[in-house]
Amino acid sequence: MWEAKLGPNVISYSAGISACEKGKQWQLALALLSEMREVKLERNSISCNAGISALEKGSQWQQALSLLSEMREAKLEPSAISYVAGIRACERGEEWDQALLLLCEARQGKVKLDILHYDAAIRACGTCKKWQVSLSLFREMQQQKMKPDQYSLAGATIACGRQGEWQQALSVALELWQSKLEPDTFSLSATIKFLVQGISRQKTT
Repeated sequence: MWEAKLGPNVISYSAGISACEKGKQWQLALALLSEMREVKLERNSISCNAGISALEKGSQWQQALSLLSEMREAKLEPSAISYVAGIRACERGEEWDQALLLLCEARQGKVKLDILHYDAAIRACGTCKKWQVSLSLFREMQQQKMKPDQYSLAGATIACGRQGEWQQALSVALELWQSKLEPDTFSLSATIKFLVQGISRQKTT
């Protein structure tokens, strides 16, 4: 487009960044975002969200949070998509406290939290072995009248089971199975594994 003297616009760049995100090319996504600034094009929420998602897929949590901060400085209000990608980036970086900060920030802003925000935060806490926090978020979802899905089930179950809280893990799993949510193979296998481990420990003691 540059060679043909057809200067790319914001839509062109946003599409390019989105393609980089889907192709898991976070470096190229950042390069395009930087180039937008060089050619005096104002980045919008779409281009920034695609950039944050690309960074999330590349496990670049610090740069994802930096881009979120740049959005606020540019008076671009982060959207629900922005926060979901940011929390997922923190999950990949095992930064559970940063994930919670983003969740709180989204809650205090104009963003309507949904199950995707909670799923990502639950998994972030579970990855870092913060089973109490993970379980608390799980309960908070239910209080907000959100129906937990398979990702919530797996996140809360594994968070409890990894820390030897197999009874809590089983309780969560049974609660959701009774609500007729069909468990996925991963969470079902994890629950059985933690149950067996818990029974084995009881027998040895």
